[in-house]
Amino acid sequence: MDSSIEVRRFESPDEALDMKENGGIDIVRMGDGTAGMYAVFEPGWTWEKDEKPLLGSPDTCPMRHTGYCIDGKLVVRMVETGVETPITKGDFFEIPPGHDAYVEGAQRVELIMFEAPAHEH
Repeated sequence: MDSSIEVRRFESPDEALDMKENGGIDIVRMGDGTAGMYAVFEPGWTWEKDEKPLLGSPDTCPMRHTGYCIDGKLVVRMVETGVETPITKGDFFEIPPGHDAYVEGAQRVELIMFEAPAHEH
């Protein structure tokens, strides 16, 4: 068992999804496959318009997200049921695959999200 501590920073991500003036997601990957994501979505951001094309245009977001909302208001919609859930500053959340989302209001959304290594799904 490795007893060393691994530290990564979002300022030097392993990968970045650039959504131009509407924000982006910086991704860091740990040695065990765990990923951390720092997402910034500007007012007017929608999953459909800004992120879907970067993911190869799936019908809905295929990922499960576990995270924390630092600021703003993101409305997440489960596409199959149409149920919308607002995620706001201070919320810890778990979002299953099959959703889309949009920023509500004039404030930017900032989120930290975590993804378990693929072998744990």
